[in-house]
Amino acid sequence: MSAVSNTSDWPMFSFIGIPGLESAHMWISIPFCLLYLVAVGGNVLLLVLVRSEQNLHEPQYYFLAMLALTDLGLSLSTMPSVLAIFWFDVHHIGLDACLAQMFFIHTLSSVESGVLVAMAFDRLVAICAPLNYSRILTHCTVVCLSGAAFLRGATLLAPLPFFLRTFPFCGANVLSHSYCYYPDMLNLACGDVTFSSVYGLVCVLCTFAVDVIFILVSYMKILGTVMKLGLQERNWKSLHTCACHLCTVLVFYLPLISLAVLHRYSEETSPLLYTTMSNAYLLMTPLLNPLVYSLKSRQIQAALRKRFWVQRVIAGE
Repeated sequence: MSAVSNTSDWPMFSFIGIPGLESAHMWISIPFCLLYLVAVGGNVLLLVLVRSEQNLHEPQYYFLAMLALTDLGLSLSTMPSVLAIFWFDVHHIGLDACLAQMFFIHTLSSVESGVLVAMAFDRLVAICAPLNYSRILTHCTVVCLSGAAFLRGATLLAPLPFFLRTFPFCGANVLSHSYCYYPDMLNLACGDVTFSSVYGLVCVLCTFAVDVIFILVSYMKILGTVMKLGLQERNWKSLHTCACHLCTVLVFYLPLISLAVLHRYSEETSPLLYTTMSNAYLLMTPLLNPLVYSLKSRQIQAALRKRFWVQRVIAGE
């Protein structure tokens, strides 16, 4: 393709599917579609439960609802391009659509990281200062923490699409993922991308790195408090309430870190592994978070039993 056509006002980008398995994309679309349905259905169900069940009207479940809403947004952001590849063999996307998808993916990922920090703060207050829990974590505090997570992500990441719009794209414009990802698009840009690359790194340090440090410090403080109070059963029950959050943190950050490492060594990485990790990064988190809370949280389990029992009774009548 000539440089003139690639540096036009409307460059096109090409997604890849799963290298070496192009002929099986239609069959591969079946599990992908099921996973998306489970992810969307699970997060919608969590939102319905938190809204309708009175005993879930507590700060930790409000944060869970915020997490479910973010996961729902992530699923809906990547679903069109991923399923278009496998269902309709559509591998092309325009610049504006790609920039919009990229902005939503990165912003929602940042928001989710911020919500995980808010949930860590919730557990920190509940275990280390239980008598002041209701005074510290008011409805206003929940709204402020959730709003701060959203504003931080939207403000820091809003410049990224504008940075990419200033560059020409003069290559094959083949993306390494099934969705638009900022480092991936930046690698395809022509010209000096040093400032944009540094700004992206600053965004990562100001969001994910800071959030991981805060979560680690919070759990060190929580563990110290539990150990200081002794090995009483009630203290370990308090620590057990952190299990859901810890699982969610691992589900979110492990694929994120793995994808960052693969980007660093992309030339030595198997294309199949690269594609698998890139899909796992944004698909597994929305899928597993509702399952984790459904399996580990007794309050969510009770709300599920109550709702489905009521529905069975109504159906029986």
